[in-house]
Amino acid sequence: MTHDLDYIESQLKKRLPYKNLWFRKQDDVWDKRSAFIYDTPSWDDLVKKMEQTINRYQYDKKPYFYYTINRWYNYWSAMAVEQLFTQATGIVPNPNPKSGQYDFMWNGIPFDHKTSVFPKGFRGGNAAAYAFAKANPEALVTWLYKNQSTGQRFHLKNRLFIICYAKDGAHYKIKAEIGLLKTVIQSYINTFDPSQLIRLQLQAKTETLTDIIWATT
Repeated sequence: MTHDLDYIESQLKKRLPYKNLWFRKQDDVWDKRSAFIYDTPSWDDLVKKMEQTINRYQYDKKPYFYYTINRWYNYWSAMAVEQLFTQATGIVPNPNPKSGQYDFMWNGIPFDHKTSVFPKGFRGGNAAAYAFAKANPEALVTWLYKNQSTGQRFHLKNRLFIICYAKDGAHYKIKAEIGLLKTVIQSYINTFDPSQLIRLQLQAKTETLTDIIWATT
C-alpha cells in the first residue's frame, strides 16, 4: 500500500504544536487501546478516536493523549520513510511485513529501518556528542543496538538508522519533515555501497550490517 507523502507530512505537522512528552512507558494494554493509529493517517480522525477511548475507559486525558499521539507520530513517519526506500529501484519490500523479520531487501541484504532522534544518553547528547558520532558512527550504532527497548522490536539484525539532529534540540520535529527525509534517503540510495556498511559482531557467529543516514537541521 502506498501513501500520499505530502498528505502524511501535513498531518504529522499537526502534532508539532504539542510538547514532546511521555507520561508513562508503553505497555500492552494501552498499545491495544490505541491500535487505531495504524489505520488513521488523519490527525482529526485520530483526535476523535482518542476522545472516544478516553470516554469509554475513563482515562486521564493528558497521559493517554500524549501516549497515543507519540505512537501515531512515530508510526506514520516510519511508514513514510519505508515508502521512500521501497519506491526506489532495486529495493524490495517484505511481502509479509507482519513477520517482523525485515522491512525490505536491498542488494540481497535484508534490512530493518528505524528513525530515531539523536539520543541524550550518548555521551551527553550535546553538540560535542553529535560531532563525535559523525566522526565515529560505529560507536553510535553500537550504543543504539545495546540501548534499544526490550519490547517486540528488539533485535540485533541488520538495520539502517535515520538519525535526526536539530541544532535547536527539537530533534523529534524532523520526523515530520518528509521532504527533508526524502532528500537524505535518496542521496544515500544513490551512493549506496554495501562494502561501506558498518559491520558489528553483536552476537556469536552472526555479523550485523548497519549504517547511519543523518537528517539534520
